[in-house]
Amino acid sequence: MSDNRSPSGYSASDASGSRPVDGPHAPESVRRALAQTWSDPPGFIGALKALNHKTIARRFIITTFVFFVLAGILSLVMRTQLARPDARLIGPNLYNELFTMHGTTMMFLFAVPVMQAVAAYLVPLMIGARSIAFPRMNAYAYWVFLFGGILLFGSLALNSAPAAGWFSYVPLAGPDYSPGKGSDIWAQMITFTELSGLLEAIVLITTIFKMRAPGMSLNRMPLFVWATLVTQFMVIFAMPSIMLCSTALILDRLVGTHFYNPAKGGDVLLWQHLFWFFGHPEVYLIFIPPLGFISSIIPTFARRPVFGYPAMVLALIGTAFLAFGLWVHHMFATNLPELGKSFFTAASLMIAIPSGLQIFCWIGTLWTGRLNLRTPLLFVLAFFFILVIGGMTGVMVASVPLDLQVHDTYFVVAHLHYVLIGGAVFPLFGAFFYWFPKFAGRMLSERLGRWQFWLFFIGFNVTFFPMHLLGLHGMPRRVWTYPSGMGWDGMNFAATIGAWTIAVSVLLFIVNVVLTLRRGEQAPADPWGAGTLEWSVPSPPPPHNFDAVPVVHGRDPLWEAGAQPRFVGGLAADAREVLVTSVLDAKPDHRPLFPSPSIWPFISAVATTVLFIWSIFTPWAVVYASLPVAVAMILWFWPKRASNAFAAAREQRP
Repeated sequence: MSDNRSPSGYSASDASGSRPVDGPHAPESVRRALAQTWSDPPGFIGALKALNHKTIARRFIITTFVFFVLAGILSLVMRTQLARPDARLIGPNLYNELFTMHGTTMMFLFAVPVMQAVAAYLVPLMIGARSIAFPRMNAYAYWVFLFGGILLFGSLALNSAPAAGWFSYVPLAGPDYSPGKGSDIWAQMITFTELSGLLEAIVLITTIFKMRAPGMSLNRMPLFVWATLVTQFMVIFAMPSIMLCSTALILDRLVGTHFYNPAKGGDVLLWQHLFWFFGHPEVYLIFIPPLGFISSIIPTFARRPVFGYPAMVLALIGTAFLAFGLWVHHMFATNLPELGKSFFTAASLMIAIPSGLQIFCWIGTLWTGRLNLRTPLLFVLAFFFILVIGGMTGVMVASVPLDLQVHDTYFVVAHLHYVLIGGAVFPLFGAFFYWFPKFAGRMLSERLGRWQFWLFFIGFNVTFFPMHLLGLHGMPRRVWTYPSGMGWDGMNFAATIGAWTIAVSVLLFIVNVVLTLRRGEQAPADPWGAGTLEWSVPSPPPPHNFDAVPVVHGRDPLWEAGAQPRFVGGLAADAREVLVTSVLDAKPDHRPLFPSPSIWPFISAVATTVLFIWSIFTPWAVVYASLPVAVAMILWFWPKRASNAFAAAREQRP
């Protein structure tokens, strides 16, 4: 590590360890060498080999947004069907398929993956790393996710879509009531996406713990990095539950086991326990990363560091712990002991405490700051308004007597969307506007952004607020039509108008992105005057992220007054060499070599896809299709002579 005290405190060595190069940035020759080393190969085959975390993250973000749009189109069809009583736009079977596809796509193909995708792009930049940990695993996770999504929408195109709801309750999803392969496809799609999510969690946790820039101790990490870390630990503990219950479901359907058959000693409530043990933490898998978005956006536009940093971190951790104690509040309508329900009622009320603590810290930051009211901050302020409504209705349905009355009505649909769209999608759009300059090097149009915001805000409330009233007036959810004369006509029509307004807003966002990419304003490295490390590099960042790995002095490195820049020297320019640091204090530890681009993660994902799809039709696929998976992964990890030679030469370097 360089100890130079001057602003030109950069010390880097070339591949042979010869003379150091002074200056805050590497000279052009070293910068070109770094860019060439860390770039993805050109061409179509090169795209399949790509490992750069920014490339994979961009693919993840675009793919998840495509799924978001597809799910939105499905919801528009359903909402148009419900605009008037006794409508016949679509039939009940297709409605059930669209309802299942919409919820499954939003929950499994958009909400959690997009949060991991944004983190995969930003976290290495925020912590001063040149790459993400396990880059080949990161690429493999993307391909598995993509093929799982294609499987689900392929089933809709082939008239074999699942129709038992995104929660796939048994016995409805069992072999007796759901013939065909729809529920089997749903179960295997779950395995696809949850495998991808678990791999991304491992990648992100390792990156955060072991690849932070020197000086970035745990108590100096950006709050978005903390939110990502907490979320990924939740993924590791929650997702095996849904993988277990979906595997048991497909075994019941394909092999003839009886996990969920009471006549043979099974239990249908076992499904609900396993599903919601994942399903309620999933709400916070979706919700906690946007808290990190907000904790990045508010300090920047309030022009001051976030108020109550330790309390914010503890609130994130507390939310994660409490999230695993709430799953039974989805089961208050089942025949569970009343005393047990009371404990989950208490837990459902308690989880509002850490969320309220964070809101007070954000208000304290805004109250004492100098506000710059730009589009990202507008989405954050809307989050406050909408989340309060969603939180209040959440406290209401935490009461067992009220929940029994509204559980199967549109009141719960309204609550769910106020929490998930208000708590996740509004901050996500704010994050897109905030970090788009870093993603693409151009500034999104502020004027189009404000139009999109107001259309989205108005459309959202016009869509979902009437659903509270529909639920209180007795309209059940999961119905494809309803008779006239029930008093539901006007509110359903208003909700449909609001849904189309949301669609116009999303379309305006797409237009904004396309126009910006074509002729938008070029973005400087730090267009907002932010304080975290990702804004210290050009927009978009070079393939290697940092010409020199920085040394961190505080929580907002770019705002630290009087701190002289210091940088790490000695990393090779012609090999993928990274700095690994200690977990607690981020002290330099060692310099491993990262793998080069490879086609084998893609081929392994194809082999895994063949295994999963084949196993929908016969259990013997697990035996026969495991062989190509094993061969692909052996070749994936097979060492290369060039890497071994460089490693040997490096060991002899002074």
